Amino acid sequence: MPDWRQIFGNDNPLALEIGCGMGDFVTQVAQLHPDWNFVAIDYYNKGCLKTCKRIDDLELNNVRVVRDEARGFMVRCIPPESLQAVVINCPDPWPKMRHRKRRLVNGEFVAFLADFMLPGGDFHFATDFDDYGEDVARMMPGIAGFENVLAPDFYRHTREQYPLSKYMKKFMAEGKRIYFVHYRKQG
Repeated sequence: MPDWRQIFGNDNPLALEIGCGMGDFVTQVAQLHPDWNFVAIDYYNKGCLKTCKRIDDLELNNVRVVRDEARGFMVRCIPPESLQAVVINCPDPWPKMRHRKRRLVNGEFVAFLADFMLPGGDFHFATDFDDYGEDVARMMPGIAGFENVLAPDFYRHTREQYPLSKYMKKFMAEGKRIYFVHYRKQG
């Protein structure tokens, strides 16, 4: 298992972005939180390469990029109860009804994530796909050990100080809404 403290050269909190895409979000959030370490993971090489280029251009030292599948990577490389935050922005919505079982964010996956999160760790989810946002918002109250940070709302369509990716901005410009869900792992 990697020693993230050695890799980053510090003891700063560790956050994971699953599905970093082209690196819009992680590079913005890394600049806002230079006292945090970010691991950005994506399954696709093109996104990882673009993310690396952005990190290099901005001379960010608090981000590492990994090309891998999320579950396997976490089992192999993330110690239990080590993540201060997990972020999933605009994952594949699998819009066809027969494909929805392929959606990444479901109760089983969030329970899996909980094992890797510190007590007080934050889970952030965002999607531009209406029924995915509503499904996750309805599912989360049933996941043991998490508290809704946005309560009494189940989701919001805006979040202050939450960096928006080019993808999110594009959809918002088209009049679509982003569904933001934010939960915190309880001790």
